[in-house]
Amino acid sequence: MKPNRRKFLQQLAIGSSAVAMGLPAFAKSPASAEILSNETPSLYPITSGARFNMSGYAAPKIDKVKIGFIGLGMRGPGAVGRMSFIEGVEIKALCDKLPERASAAQKILEKKGLPKAKEYSGENGWKEMIEKEDLDLVYICTPWHLHTPMAVFAMEHGKHAATEVAAALTIDECWQLVETSERTRKHCMMLENCCYDFFEMLTLNMVRQGMFGELIHAEGAYIHDLLDLNFSKKGYEDMWRLKENIDYNGNVYPTHGLGPIAQCMNINRGDKMDYLVSMSSNDFMMGEEAKKRAEKDAFYNQFVGKNFRGNMNTTTIRTNKGKTMMLQHDVTSPRPYSRIHVLSGTKAFASKYPEPERIAFGHEFVKDAELKKLYDTYTPPLIKHVGEIAKKVGGHGGMDFMMDWRLIDCLRNGLPLDQDVYDAAAWSCIVPLSKKSVSKRSTSIDIPDFTRGNWTTNKPVNLTLDGGGNTKVREAK
Repeated sequence: MKPNRRKFLQQLAIGSSAVAMGLPAFAKSPASAEILSNETPSLYPITSGARFNMSGYAAPKIDKVKIGFIGLGMRGPGAVGRMSFIEGVEIKALCDKLPERASAAQKILEKKGLPKAKEYSGENGWKEMIEKEDLDLVYICTPWHLHTPMAVFAMEHGKHAATEVAAALTIDECWQLVETSERTRKHCMMLENCCYDFFEMLTLNMVRQGMFGELIHAEGAYIHDLLDLNFSKKGYEDMWRLKENIDYNGNVYPTHGLGPIAQCMNINRGDKMDYLVSMSSNDFMMGEEAKKRAEKDAFYNQFVGKNFRGNMNTTTIRTNKGKTMMLQHDVTSPRPYSRIHVLSGTKAFASKYPEPERIAFGHEFVKDAELKKLYDTYTPPLIKHVGEIAKKVGGHGGMDFMMDWRLIDCLRNGLPLDQDVYDAAAWSCIVPLSKKSVSKRSTSIDIPDFTRGNWTTNKPVNLTLDGGGNTKVREAK
């Protein structure tokens, strides 16, 4: 056995053992203490064949999808509410570290006249739920560092896993997700809701129809002023998200911008990300905010003098086929919200931010009437099918609901998912690799091929409703 492969298997065994022993459900985040400095993509089996290719995999049909939710603080209650509108779903269990949160989510089901779900709570309530309940899908809405342990544990116990972003924080965790999904043949979907935005899906379909010609360059971002929320005692439990910004200078939240453009570029399905270069500014605001708040409240003394990540991180990526991508992350500066979403091809250009969304086939953007015609012609069947009801149900303008409905419809009809475990790993690995590049004066860093060569033959995401589209929705008012 080659040394590199042996080391990988040893690391995987250590990681699997940690999951088996049980990670405290809402332990303090270990992200900044991970062994990132020892991680090199070349250590991993990027050339050996996958055990089983999960791209395009159609799991057996599930007539009624039984779901258990973990994490009912920020994102979880909204997910429970959205799923309550979808027929063919049975919400069987609700879990949160805090019992009152599970009880509060129970009221969502009561208002809908749906059966009561079993409630779980405490540090290890999530493990108990997964072990005891007859579930088809575990829906994970917890702090970032818990996503991989919970998803792996779910798959090991015969459940499909769907996790909020990012799915993993280290390269080790990325490979754990891939290896577990392949071995168990259970889906692991990262819930990247921005892939279901109306404009993002319009441009994806236009790319597929050849309207952009050859796509050359794309840009995405997560620019969102969260300074007050991250420092708020009433925001994230135990200030976990603020802590993730300490000693982790890179793009800590890349997938909202990356997911949609990666699908447009057929990453993992005809092309792959080859290497990246990442650069961060200094921190000009978070350290000052900590000092300002500590002057009035001793609670914030714990954050004074900490090494916060820089305001702006810019990461550039080159693909195997010579195309480029640019990602940005800034959740501190006082700027309007932006995911950028730029697509530049040999025939067309698109941009969503700053709003309004625009498309050009030359030197000028098309007029409103022509843009409407493009929407009428190239809006994918998914949006035409559930887009209006999605707007009524809500969740970031409807894209959250379309994501959930599509996930359930695929599971019920035995269809491949739009986002597979290789997407979860590839999009998430930007977190540790951007940090590694920043720490090495923006040195280029190789990006692992989590498909292990299958990207050359994997098929692009299916934008039709062929074989599905029969999942009904309860009326939304």
